[in-house]
Amino acid sequence: MKNIVLLGSTGSIGTQTLEVVEKLKDKFSILALAAGKNIKLLKEQIIKFKPKYVSVADYIDMKELEKEFNDIKFFCGEDGLFELADIPETDIFVVATNGIVSVKATIKAIENKKTIALANKETLVMAGDIVMKKAKENNVSIIPIDSEHSAILQCLNKQDNPYAKKLWITASGGPFLNNSREEMANFTAKEALKHPRWMMGKKITIDCATLVNKGLEVIEAHHLYNFNYDNIKVVIHPQSIVHSFVEFCDGSFLAQMGVPSMHIPIQYALSYPDRFEGIKTNSFNIYNKKLEFLEPDFEKFPLLKTTIECGKKGGLMPAILNAANEVAVYKFLNGEINFLDIEKIIYNEIENSKNILKPSLDEIFETDKQIRQKFL
Repeated sequence: MKNIVLLGSTGSIGTQTLEVVEKLKDKFSILALAAGKNIKLLKEQIIKFKPKYVSVADYIDMKELEKEFNDIKFFCGEDGLFELADIPETDIFVVATNGIVSVKATIKAIENKKTIALANKETLVMAGDIVMKKAKENNVSIIPIDSEHSAILQCLNKQDNPYAKKLWITASGGPFLNNSREEMANFTAKEALKHPRWMMGKKITIDCATLVNKGLEVIEAHHLYNFNYDNIKVVIHPQSIVHSFVEFCDGSFLAQMGVPSMHIPIQYALSYPDRFEGIKTNSFNIYNKKLEFLEPDFEKFPLLKTTIECGKKGGLMPAILNAANEVAVYKFLNGEINFLDIEKIIYNEIENSKNILKPSLDEIFETDKQIRQKFL
């Protein structure tokens, strides 16, 4: 029985993680939960999974929960996440939050030598050099939950396979794969959120529509597997059946295939390196499947190229890109800008920001803060 601390329990990845744990309750136990504002769902999760520790974003919510669940130790805010990172009996620290709120807590858990199951992109995009150095110093495994990075790990068999030559990250192409830029300019957030294959949170779904998400995954893969950017490629695969390839030095390709469901990479991250029967066992019918693999259209989706270029530049540039993108995406979701204006906001911040090649964690967070404050 492994004890799990789950950050982001009420989000898309968090709720699916709990579904995996419920299916495998003889192997995993929920030790702690952390959530934001969805207190109604959190209460249901507390009743069902009986954690010993819970952290919420708001102090008032914490005090109300303490009245109802007097056998649980509660925390709140960023300090609360730090407290969860310090729980000694933790086996797996699952980071399923959006945004930067859990980055420092993740580093704290690494320093406490806890295995990290990582779904949060900001951790590696913003602070990949720092995080991976900490992981190496503390002999900690960072197991990806992303379907693409999980696929790569499964194909490599181990994170430092010396025979691997290139990583090929698949992308569905998002909801606008077959639309022109002229058409894209007029699409609403409701239309952009209609992803053809995956059920995800709103922010990441818009990132899939711009293909920023795929560029961020290239940055993550660079840090996770220590691959040069020139050896990490993106391929459009509309069917989302192959979740990524690894190309080896002898010309062989290995691919991981399956239904487009996050339950599988979540479960693999928890069970790694073992495999268990789970929610999606025997659910994939391979017959009559058509597989297409297309080159990305960088003119139609220029932010894919921009995101990868920011990764190559390193330093503060990925954090600058990340903050500008998040601001722009939420402006689009709120109806303040049109779809292609996301590009304009990102380009403006990249062009007007100064890079620092080896920033400290404080410099990374200060840069993120400054960019966001411009749009308040």
